[in-house]
Amino acid sequence: MGEASPHLLAEQRQAVIREWLKRDGRVLAVQLAANFGVSEDTVRRDLRELAARDECRRVYGGALPPAPVDGSLNERLTRDRCRKVLLGRAIARTIMPGSSLFIDAGSANMAVAQALPADSGLTVITNTPSIACALQDKRGVSVVLLGGRLDPVSGACLGAQTLREAERMRPSVLVLGVCGVDAGAGVTSHDLEEADLKALLAARAGEIAVAVTNEKIGTAASFHVTPIDQRAHLFVEHDCPVAALEPFLAKGVAVTRADAETAAIRRANARTLEDTTR
Repeated sequence: MGEASPHLLAEQRQAVIREWLKRDGRVLAVQLAANFGVSEDTVRRDLRELAARDECRRVYGGALPPAPVDGSLNERLTRDRCRKVLLGRAIARTIMPGSSLFIDAGSANMAVAQALPADSGLTVITNTPSIACALQDKRGVSVVLLGGRLDPVSGACLGAQTLREAERMRPSVLVLGVCGVDAGAGVTSHDLEEADLKALLAARAGEIAVAVTNEKIGTAASFHVTPIDQRAHLFVEHDCPVAALEPFLAKGVAVTRADAETAAIRRANARTLEDTTR
C-alpha cells in the first residue's frame, strides 16, 4: 500500500487514500490505520466521508474504487463497441444449443444477443426490449420478454411486475450485467431495483456468465447483487491485466479472455472510414 506521515489532517489522509485506491485498486482499514498512525475508527470515518462523495465504495475491511457510471444504454451501445463485440462472441460460443438463457440488460449483453447463432433451439428470456428486438428475426430462437416499468437509464423493465415474472424463471445460463465486480465484494449495481432483479435471477440460474470490461474489474457500486463463486464464469477483455484476475482465479472462478481480434477490427473499421470519406 505505501507509507504516509503520521498526524495528517483528515483532508490530507483522504487525498492519500484516493491516491492509493487509484494505484492499488483497494485499501484495507487496518493497514491505513497503521500507516497514518491513527485508530481504525478514524480511518472508517475517512472512508465514510469519501464514500458519501462517491470517491470510494466501502466493503468489508476497507474500500474499493467506485464503479464507473456509464450513462444510458443507448450511450453505452456506441462506446467501445469493438471490445464488447469480442466479449459477446466469447460468451455466445459457450452457450449449448437448446439451452434456456436469460440475457440481462447491458451493452456488452446486447453483443451476446447479436452473436447467438440462428437455428440453435435457444429460449432467450430478457427484461430488455432492445435485446428482444435484436433477436426477433433470428430463426430457431424463441424469445420471452418480461414486462414492467421501462427504466430509461438501463433500458430494461424493472419493478414489482418484472420481479413477479422473473420468479417463474429458472434459466440454464444467466448472462448477468454488472456495474462493478470484485472477487471479495462480488457483483454490484448502481440501482436498487436493478440489483433486486439481478439477485433474484442469480439465485435461480444454473450458471452465471459475466462480460466485464477492464474498467469495471476491482470496483464496487452501491448495491450488492451476488457473490462471485464457482457458478460464475468471467469473460474479460484480451488485454485485461493478469494481476486484476488473480483474486478471481484464487477462488476457483473460471475466466476466459476474449479473442485478441481488436487490431483486425480496428483495421477493418479504418478501411470503411477511408472508403466513406473518399
